[in-house]
Amino acid sequence: MNFPDALFPQAWALGAWFPLVISWLWCLRTAPWRRLADSGQLNVWLGTIVLLVLAWSMKAGVKPGLNLHLLGATMFTLMFGRQLAIIGLSLVLAGVTLNGELLGREGWLAYGLNALVLAVFPVLLAEAIRRGVMRWLPGNFFVYVFVTAFFGAAAAVIATGLLASALLWLAAVYPAPTLLDDYLPYYLLLGFAEAWLNGALITLMVVYAPHWVGSFDDRHYLLHK
Repeated sequence: MNFPDALFPQAWALGAWFPLVISWLWCLRTAPWRRLADSGQLNVWLGTIVLLVLAWSMKAGVKPGLNLHLLGATMFTLMFGRQLAIIGLSLVLAGVTLNGELLGREGWLAYGLNALVLAVFPVLLAEAIRRGVMRWLPGNFFVYVFVTAFFGAAAAVIATGLLASALLWLAAVYPAPTLLDDYLPYYLLLGFAEAWLNGALITLMVVYAPHWVGSFDDRHYLLHK
């Protein structure tokens, strides 16, 4: 998913910084910072960032920009909300980019475009799915796990793959047949893997450490059920 610096026109790479900075300012202003004042919650937030840096570093691909890795956006969003998730994933991307720069593989020019695709977009989609589930489906523990966590994670990954493919096609980086045959089909497999892992982790946290999952409300999902 990570785009190298030379893959897109420079105007695309630089233009992506404007909406990204706007997103960061909104997050910095509205994020629930009081939650991170608790050292335990801060440690979980930072630990999630480190875990995702490792997960994003373990990627597979055969051509520049056509690589795959677990995303973790839905898990981060369900745990800490959209603002802290966007900031956290931006830090994850910064760590991966710094590591790539040290190894001579990646630079910072495409960071803005990568952050929009890998952090802002999937987090906002995961939050939209969560709100839709709360509004339209019964407040049930299994609905939360299987729809919000499991399906939401798969949807976020597959939609991110579609967005990345659309950008690669619009910028004439790769033709549509290459993307349809050699890239997009693997997102279905990645989406299932992400869904299974996200669903399992969220279930374990809800059962054994529910205070780690900020979006899980006992009164809504368990009370009188």
